Amino acid sequence: MEYPYAVEMLNITKRFPGIVANDNITLQLKKGEIHALLGENGAGKSTLMSVLFGLYSPEEGVIKKDGQVVEIKDPNDANALGIGMVHQHFKLVECFSVLDNIIMGVEPCKHGFLQKGEAREKVLALSEKYGLHVDPDALVEDITVGMQQRTEILKMLYRDNEILIFDEPTAVLTPQEIKELMQIMKNLAAEGKSILFISHKLNEIMEVADRCSVLRKGKYIGTVEIKNTTREELSRMMVGRDVEFVVHKEPAKPGKTILEVEGMTVASKSHDNNAVKGVSFQARAGEIVCIAGIDGNGQTELVYGLTGLEPLKEGKITLEGQDITHASIRRRSTMGMSHIPEDRHKHGLVLDYTLEDNMVLQRYFEPQFVNSAGFLKRKAIREYAAKLIGQYDVRSGQGPVTVARSMSGGNQQKAIIAREIDKNPELLIAVQPTRGLDVGAIEYIHRQIVAQRDAGKAVLLVSLELDEVMALSDRILVMYEGEIVGELDPKATTVEELGLYMAGAKREGK
Repeated sequence: MEYPYAVEMLNITKRFPGIVANDNITLQLKKGEIHALLGENGAGKSTLMSVLFGLYSPEEGVIKKDGQVVEIKDPNDANALGIGMVHQHFKLVECFSVLDNIIMGVEPCKHGFLQKGEAREKVLALSEKYGLHVDPDALVEDITVGMQQRTEILKMLYRDNEILIFDEPTAVLTPQEIKELMQIMKNLAAEGKSILFISHKLNEIMEVADRCSVLRKGKYIGTVEIKNTTREELSRMMVGRDVEFVVHKEPAKPGKTILEVEGMTVASKSHDNNAVKGVSFQARAGEIVCIAGIDGNGQTELVYGLTGLEPLKEGKITLEGQDITHASIRRRSTMGMSHIPEDRHKHGLVLDYTLEDNMVLQRYFEPQFVNSAGFLKRKAIREYAAKLIGQYDVRSGQGPVTVARSMSGGNQQKAIIAREIDKNPELLIAVQPTRGLDVGAIEYIHRQIVAQRDAGKAVLLVSLELDEVMALSDRILVMYEGEIVGELDPKATTVEELGLYMAGAKREGK
């Protein structure tokens, strides 16, 4: 009889300074199954998969492949055993082509010369077979996030990997790309590949996985068959309590206009057309205005224009009656604008700074953090960071002195949200605020956003999650191809109608 498990991780323990990331965890992956790994931010999921992929060595425990004990010292060992991994933050060389990224490290050579022709044929055959359509000659820096993910998957398939690890694969995808990825994973499993799938999103796990193992605070809680469980049961295993999936909020009481945008036009970096075309809208105190749309329709550039990351070609921005069209980023911040950015690594954190230094990035010059001679008040900064860490449950091995890079993606996100909300802004611009967060953290962040609104602040939410758009917003502005094509009342519209506006099939006045 064939051995039932493709991979077994038995009694794995992995420690870092100040934290036991994996505490005696056992995980068994059956051949040909999609096995989900679920847990809160910082529960140890990515660490466990990094042990399997050879990025970390465990202090205790063994790994078996097809029943045989194996030693995986580095990713080359993992690849030799047929284990591949798509990381949460992609490992691609941006100035290389898609093809060069796929074949990197296993380049086909003949007499010392690179044989790209064969490689291209194999890549095109794989992309056709699995529905992973990519342009092999495109530079990675010019393609969408969804395309980058396909490139990562093709990297695994090109190496003939049999065991595929997907670490938070849907965190940066649009709803349409998520649907496609789910189908790709099902196709791969039907081909006999064994898949480990890390996710926070319970509906995705319910749709695609066969079994699910749950971790909590570094410990193994249990494994369940998906067909015998519910979302509520999984969330209870994950956070140790019942989680509210509904956002409770009173009707909005909009007050004075906080943000006014008139005729905003922002250039596109990737093509000659403008990314934002003559957009005008208002956000008032005490309301949550949501910008909804399929990714790539100008939302990113709109936010860049508002926050000062990109200059406007035309138009005017007014914050609390003051013209900030040409104001610096710091000036916008000190005037009462907070920004939870879309890309937490690029615009949210300095990854090699400590958590405490990241918490005061935009406030270190205030008297509470700096003395009259210009020296930082280290004790005050540490106390402030510790307060936010406790308040927002930011899990970090060494507290305020933890280096931001070493934290899980979800805890990096919580740190940014803590910093931006604690500035007590008049306008909170929140872009994908719950991306990569677990259900318990999402519930908490949604409450914080509603609390900002109820405290009389204006909130501008940009989200690709339709459930989040419908649950949080008081007004929905739909963007399509750089224009606002509709203003909807979430209480009087449906997800289907919203989808029609987002796809450009419907617009106001037509």
